[in-house]
Amino acid sequence: MNRVVRGSDGRMWNVRTNIEWSNPIDVDEWEHDISGGPGPGVAMGVILLLLFVGFVVWTPSSVYVPIQLVVALALIVLFFPLRWLVRRPWTVLAETPGDSDERPPERWVGVVRGFVTARQRAGRVARDIEVYSEPDMNGPLQPVA
Repeated sequence: MNRVVRGSDGRMWNVRTNIEWSNPIDVDEWEHDISGGPGPGVAMGVILLLLFVGFVVWTPSSVYVPIQLVVALALIVLFFPLRWLVRRPWTVLAETPGDSDERPPERWVGVVRGFVTARQRAGRVARDIEVYSEPDMNGPLQPVA
């Protein structure tokens, strides 16, 4: 998401959000990413795929599998990957190039979790810039030198 906002002092700000595929250093929450890298996730995915293929291949043709069972198994298998994707950290960035020595360039950066939270925070930052000409100091965004 990328927005251009005019501050109350006339400066143009660029407010954008980016998903972080790896945990940034400044995220203080502990997540279940004990070992680094994609290896354990790929290994578990391959094991699940092999078990699923084995389940389908060894099922006799005379066995009726209800659609509810298939849907329930799909929901169970997809729950944690979808939760992982939805709860990824997002970087919210607000920056302005500045226009003179009195108003130098500024860059504010913060990290929030979740797509909906990132959209809400970006909207709030854009509104704060329109009204107060800079992001709220009490939010997740902090000025970067």
